[in-house]
Amino acid sequence: MRNPSATTDILRVAVDIGGTFTDGVAALAPAGRIWVGKTPTTPADPGEAVSTVVLDLLRQVAGSLGTSAPPLAEVLHGTTLVTNTLIERKGVKTALVTTRGMRDALDIGREWRYDPYDLDIVLPQPLVAPENRVEIDERLAADGRVLQPLEAPALDEMVESLRRLGVDSVAVSLLHAYLDDRHERLVEARLKEAMPGLAVSVSASLAREIGEFERTSTTTANAYVKPVVADYLRQLGKRIADIRRDIPLRVMVSSGGFTSAVAGAESPILLLESGPAAGVLSALNTAGQNAVNKVLAFDMGGTTAKACVAIDGEPPVAHSFECARVERFKRGSGLPILIPSIELIEIGAGGGSIAYCNRLGLLNVGPESSGSVPGPACYGRGGEQPTVTDADLLLGFLSPTNFLGGEMALDTGLAQRAMARLAEQLGMTAAGVAWGIYNMVNENMSSAARIHIAENGHDPRDLTMVATGGAGPVHAVEVARKLRIPRVLIPIAAGAGSCLGMLAAPARVDRAWSNPQLLADIDWGQVAAALAQLKQEGEAELATVGARDVEWRIGAEMRYYGQGAEVPVSIPYEEVGPDTQARVLAAFEEQYAKLYGRLVPNAKPQVTTWRLTGRARTEGQRFEWGDERVRPAKGPGGRRPIYLPLTGDYGEVGVYDRYAQPAGTRLQGPLILEERESTIVVAVGAEVEILPDLTVSVTIKEFE
Repeated sequence: MRNPSATTDILRVAVDIGGTFTDGVAALAPAGRIWVGKTPTTPADPGEAVSTVVLDLLRQVAGSLGTSAPPLAEVLHGTTLVTNTLIERKGVKTALVTTRGMRDALDIGREWRYDPYDLDIVLPQPLVAPENRVEIDERLAADGRVLQPLEAPALDEMVESLRRLGVDSVAVSLLHAYLDDRHERLVEARLKEAMPGLAVSVSASLAREIGEFERTSTTTANAYVKPVVADYLRQLGKRIADIRRDIPLRVMVSSGGFTSAVAGAESPILLLESGPAAGVLSALNTAGQNAVNKVLAFDMGGTTAKACVAIDGEPPVAHSFECARVERFKRGSGLPILIPSIELIEIGAGGGSIAYCNRLGLLNVGPESSGSVPGPACYGRGGEQPTVTDADLLLGFLSPTNFLGGEMALDTGLAQRAMARLAEQLGMTAAGVAWGIYNMVNENMSSAARIHIAENGHDPRDLTMVATGGAGPVHAVEVARKLRIPRVLIPIAAGAGSCLGMLAAPARVDRAWSNPQLLADIDWGQVAAALAQLKQEGEAELATVGARDVEWRIGAEMRYYGQGAEVPVSIPYEEVGPDTQARVLAAFEEQYAKLYGRLVPNAKPQVTTWRLTGRARTEGQRFEWGDERVRPAKGPGGRRPIYLPLTGDYGEVGVYDRYAQPAGTRLQGPLILEERESTIVVAVGAEVEILPDLTVSVTIKEFE
C-alpha cells in the first residue's frame, strides 16, 4: 500500500443510519483505502450515533496513517429519518393551501381499494387533516391559461386562516401548477413575507408533474417532515463542526446521487430511500469491478430487506412509489410520492424482525422489529421476543463471542429462552423454530424477489446476486438457492455496503415538467425554454457540491394517445428543436416494441412529462483496507456446528477469518467466513473464491 499524501489524497466519510446499527466508512480518495465503523443506532438522538462513528473512524485513520493522514474533506450521509417520521406520523402540524374546490383531493385519491374484498379495509390517512386545508380563489386551465387571477385579498385571507390554525409547515399545491407556477410563487412569497418562521413547500419545486392527487400528496409529505429534517441536519452539522470545522455535509438522495445538506433540508422528501439506494450503488460498483452486468442487488439490514434488478451497471429509476403503507406489501395502501428513486422492492424482514405465533397457531415473522432498543433477545438489552438474529445465532451461523469483531457479545442463553417460549406455543423444539424462522424469512424474500425479477422480464438463472447489509451475507446464499441464482458476490465491507455506495455515488439532480401534448403538436420553443430553466436550476444545485463534468440527459414519459400508462425514454442532452422529435419518437418506438412486442398502427404518440437529469461523471471505485486486518493465514481458525439445510441436521464446518484469506484463495463449502461487520454463511456445497478486490464469490454446486 502506498503512503497517502495530503496533497494527493482527501479523506471522505460516509455514514448511514439503519434501524439497528449506524454504519460508517472513511475512505481516502482517490486511493480507495477504507476504514469501517459500526455502532448501535440511537433512536432518541440519531446524531449521537453519527458522531460516535465519525470520531471512531478518525481515530482509526490517525492510528493507521499518523501525521500523514489528510484532513477530513466531507461527510456523506444517508438516513431513515424521513421514512420513520412518515411511518410513525411524528411530523409537524401541517396545513395545505390549494385551489378552491380541491381541498378533498387527498381524501378522494384514486377512488381505489387496494383490497376490494376486505370489508374492514384501513385506508392510509392523509397527513393534513381536513380542517387544516385552506382553499384560495385562483384557477388555471388544463392548458395553463389563467381562468381566475390570484389577487391580494385572497392572499390576505389565506394568511389569516393559517395564523388561526397555528401550523408549523405549509404545503402549497394549486391546480395545474405544473404548467405554470406563477400563482404558487405568489403564495410562497406572501407566506414568507407575512409568516417568516413558517416552513413552506411548493409543488412546483418538488413534483412539477401531472396528477393532482400524487403531486399534492408529495408536497404535503415534504411539508410534514421538513422542519424535523431541517432541525436534524442543522444539529448534525453542528456536531460535525465540533469534530472538524468547515466540513461540508452532503446527503444521499433516493435517485442514487448526493446533494448538499441545504438542498436536502429544503426538499427532504428526496431523501426518503437514501440508504437502500446507496446499497444498490455499492452492489453495482462491485459488479462493475468484476465484469458482471446482470445483477440482483440484495440488501438486508436490521429492519428490512430490499432487492433491485440492474442491467449493464445502471439502476432502474422510478418516478413514483409509495411510503408508509398500511399493509406493508400491498400496493395502493400507502402515500403516493412523485420523486425519482432507484426502483427497489421491499422483499422481507431484517435481522431484528420479531417472530411470533399468529391467531391460527402458525409461525410468522415481522413486520414488527426489535430495532436497536431493546434489540434481539441475544443482545441482552431487555428484548424478550425471538428475532431473526436470535435464530441465526442458535443455528450456529453467528458467533456469540466474535460479533462486531468481539466488541459485542451475544447471549445464547437469552436467545434460547426466547425461542423456547415461542416453541412451546407452536408445539415444536427451539431448534425447529429457529430453522423455521430462518427458512421462512428466506422463502418470503425469494418469493418476492422472484416476482420482481419476472416483472422486469429477466430469468433469475442469468443473474448474479450481490449481497450487502449486516444480515445480507448471512442469508444471501440460501435465498440465491431458492431463486436458482448460481452465483453470489459479497463485496469488501459488505456490512457497511450503503456507505460504500455513497462514496461511489455521483452528485445528481433530477427535474420534471409536465405538459401533455401530442408529439406532432409540440411547441418546441416552449419545451426548450422549460428545459433550459430546469437545467439552470440543476446547475445551481450541483454547484453547491462542487460537481464538475456533468452529464445531462433528457427524458420523456410517452404513450399512445388514449392509453393510461407511460413508457419512459431517454436521450442525451441536446439543443431542443424540431429535430428532437425524430430522436424522441425513435426511442419511444424502440422501447414500446421491446415491452409489448409490436407498435400500435395509426396511433398518435404523446408526451406527458419531460425530465432532465444531471449527473457528475464517475468511474468505478476500487476499495482496499486501510488497516492491518488482512493477515494471510492457512486453514480455518476453528470449527463449529451449524445447521445444514440439505441434511436437516447440524454438522461441523470450518470457520474462516474472511480477511485472512488472500486474493486467489479457493475454498469448498459448507463453511463460515467471519468479518467484523457481518458473517458469510455457506451452508451448502459451493466453490468459494476470493477475487482480486477481496470480493467473495460463491458458486453454488447444485446448479453446475
